[in-house]
Amino acid sequence: MRSEPIVSAPLGRSTSLNEMRALAAVIRREWTIFIRYPSWIISLLIWPIIFPMGYILTARALSGVDGSGLTQFQINTGLTEYVGYMAVGTMIWMWQNVVLWNVGGALRNEQMRGTLESNWLSPTWRFAYLLGASVPQLISMLVMLLVSGLEYAFLFGVKFQGSLPLTLLVILVSIPAVYGLGFAFASLVITMKEANAFVFLVRGIVMVFCGVTYPLAIQPQWMQNVAAWLPQTYIIHAVRSAALSTEGFQGIAHDLQMLVLFGAFWLALGMAVFAWMERRARQTGAIGQY
Repeated sequence: MRSEPIVSAPLGRSTSLNEMRALAAVIRREWTIFIRYPSWIISLLIWPIIFPMGYILTARALSGVDGSGLTQFQINTGLTEYVGYMAVGTMIWMWQNVVLWNVGGALRNEQMRGTLESNWLSPTWRFAYLLGASVPQLISMLVMLLVSGLEYAFLFGVKFQGSLPLTLLVILVSIPAVYGLGFAFASLVITMKEANAFVFLVRGIVMVFCGVTYPLAIQPQWMQNVAAWLPQTYIIHAVRSAALSTEGFQGIAHDLQMLVLFGAFWLALGMAVFAWMERRARQTGAIGQY
């Protein structure tokens, strides 16, 4: 009987196991870099308190000593906890901002280290470089959200009357939209070689249109129309409702539906832009261009 020759798999063929190994290696590398700089960890404890304080103290000054100026705020929001209201808005803004800087600049940072080109030439799942950079950042942001909630509860007496499971559900559903935008952003940065201007533009739009520190009801109608097309609007509203009010699931049902749609859109767009960038890099050598 004639034996058939054994055909080995091509060296560059990607399997699910190899992809997971590559992803784990990138996660381990990024986590190692993160913990090597303790000052980053300290900032997770201090920055969530410092950043919202300017807005909170301004609101306290404008509301009057006895808080009589809060009536209109309560009418527009249905909430009485304005400190928690601003804390939630600024925390979501900080989350998106950090994602744009860290995840959005992940490929560019590796390019500037001089390691991206050699890694790109290896038979590795290339999307692992982006996805792997997202995991340590997501863990650090979850820790920051938890710590900031405890800090506001004990230092400012914020009463989180809502549901912790619902709040975690909102954050979980928000992840695809937040990081899908970061993936698309990172792919464009490789081509444009510049992240600062884009980060300033995106975070400025979120700050102005999404009701980070004020209710959307006070905006002109055209601004509310723009806000309706931004996923951060629904993230902020849903987290506020889940954490500060007692409306329960009904109060966030519409927001969750919109976030699922936004998440699917931004993830698909992020992966499509990444695939486009990968093809362009092969044609133009953009990966090796500083």
